[in-house]
Amino acid sequence: MRLMFPEKPLILSEIGWPDKGNFRRRTTAYVAEQSIYLRSQLALLNQSGLDYFVREAFDQQWKTEEGLSGPHWGLFDAQRKIKLPLQGPVKIRASWRSEVPRLVADWQPDNWRTTVLIFAALYTLLVGVGISYAQPLSMWVALPIALVWATSLLIGTGIQGYEFLESCWGPEKPRSFPPLSAYPGPLPKVSIHVPCYNEPPDMVKLTLDALQRLDYPNFEVLIIDNNTQDPEVWEPIEQYCRQLGPRFRFFHVNPLSGFKSGALNYLLDYTAKDAEAAIDADYCVHRHWLKHMAPYFACPDIAVIQVPQDYRDGDDSLFKRCCQAEYRVFFNIGMVIRNDHDAIIQHGTMTLIRNSVLQRLRWAEWSICEDAELGLRILENGFSTGYVAISYGKGLIPDTFMDFKKQRYRWAYGVIQILKRHTGSLIAGTCEALTPIQRYHFIAGWMPWIAGGINYFLAIAVLLWSMAMIIQPDTLEPVPWIFSSSLLLMFVLGVCKAISLYQRLASTDIKDAFAAIIASMALYSVVGKAVLSSAFTSGLPFFRTPKQTSGSGLGKALLDVREDLYMAVVWWVMTVSLCFRKEAIGPDLGFWVAIMFAQSLPYVAAMIMAILSALANRPSRSTT
Repeated sequence: MRLMFPEKPLILSEIGWPDKGNFRRRTTAYVAEQSIYLRSQLALLNQSGLDYFVREAFDQQWKTEEGLSGPHWGLFDAQRKIKLPLQGPVKIRASWRSEVPRLVADWQPDNWRTTVLIFAALYTLLVGVGISYAQPLSMWVALPIALVWATSLLIGTGIQGYEFLESCWGPEKPRSFPPLSAYPGPLPKVSIHVPCYNEPPDMVKLTLDALQRLDYPNFEVLIIDNNTQDPEVWEPIEQYCRQLGPRFRFFHVNPLSGFKSGALNYLLDYTAKDAEAAIDADYCVHRHWLKHMAPYFACPDIAVIQVPQDYRDGDDSLFKRCCQAEYRVFFNIGMVIRNDHDAIIQHGTMTLIRNSVLQRLRWAEWSICEDAELGLRILENGFSTGYVAISYGKGLIPDTFMDFKKQRYRWAYGVIQILKRHTGSLIAGTCEALTPIQRYHFIAGWMPWIAGGINYFLAIAVLLWSMAMIIQPDTLEPVPWIFSSSLLLMFVLGVCKAISLYQRLASTDIKDAFAAIIASMALYSVVGKAVLSSAFTSGLPFFRTPKQTSGSGLGKALLDVREDLYMAVVWWVMTVSLCFRKEAIGPDLGFWVAIMFAQSLPYVAAMIMAILSALANRPSRSTT
């Protein structure tokens, strides 16, 4: 700056450090750190002769919109008392928190011997506890119950607990991919691929307009419309591409097999040589997207640079606010954790891929989650990926709860497809390029969906046993409370973990955390169906998520969730009937009834989401 503006004074307008809060994630923020930072920084600035402003003078308790650290940047607290020592030694009070990062690092799945010993000891203890509480049963029945219970409890609480600890106290130096603007040599040419199928022309034109405004010198845009039958849908897009100039090329191919994967593979024969970018037809990208992300391809090991999906209509209605809050759990929490271990799940929009890698691996036309499958194969081939948790483009949220469910059904179905095809590398460890921590994060990240499928069998067992207890209340009893209370504990821990992490890493507004929980619970049954269906089938065709639809009325919305309504009523009737048939409610029956009530909550959440989607004022939006 001094070389560029030698005649002008330089001023650092803001320097500072908070004394509380999760500042920039995983960086400590205490009075001692604040004092050390300011004293060290001010000494350096005074030596260099620079002018500066320290922010803030006083704590400002109302600045919660800036995050948890927002109210705590002052040199003085809210009562106008100095907070930090300005000279002399700084005392740092030792606490258990200082040991947590080391413990988390020592417990990472890479250290398999420690992990195996800890889990073996805990598993043995839990099996012993389970057998002791199942003593009224024969050993042939008690032992399998104890084994299954101990396995599910250990895996469920272990994964959730480890994710929470890693989110709060992860690596001291997390993998970071901040926006770049410098590139050693000529910038790579980027070929942006936009697949379309029966998309509203006005919506696609908005996407193309945003691409036209990209602040990047060397790119092309290839738009492919595959299998759209109505010329009035795809011909306006073709004409608009001609207006935008030679940088935009349009392809209409009918018929074309392979769905979205087939369309993207078709474009590979026409693409530029350096890098390929894929975006959905409804995405409006930020003009600096390529400028900030493409320079990372100077590193030959990087094959994918991914930015999060984001949405421009999240504030249109309460329904869409819930949907967007649910999406953020994955993009603001899960992907950030996975990025630290080079184990991100690639998603097929707002992604940059090295063209030489893509030409060799290509999109898998057998998978309906071709993006996640390609990302896994890229890691299996020894390349690295990067995730930038900054929004560089915004699309559209599904307009109805039914479309929201269909989208998640496809994702869950595709996940099991991938697990079946890549069992050797993910579970058996046959791929040397995948590290244990990468394998762990892929499996652990998909485990909640797998648990949704397993829960179907558990729900059937609970219903059948409850029915039997209603028929014979004097001879049949619920399982010991230790088993049902553990399932309830995992449910409560999951909700508490979600709220805590969401407020730390996604949004400080607790209403958004509850909105995310409701939307996630509403998808629980459809995810379970998709998991079971994919486990026994493999031929589900790809289906697109409709955009800019006119929505549906309340009657149609309730008709779409009639199965959820029936199941909620069944659980409630069974719960009430069981309470009336039993003379006394002890711990065993109390926890059993609580489990039955908890089983009904996902169906209630689905009805809430359906009603919200129907009540939202969703006329077809103008795209001009």
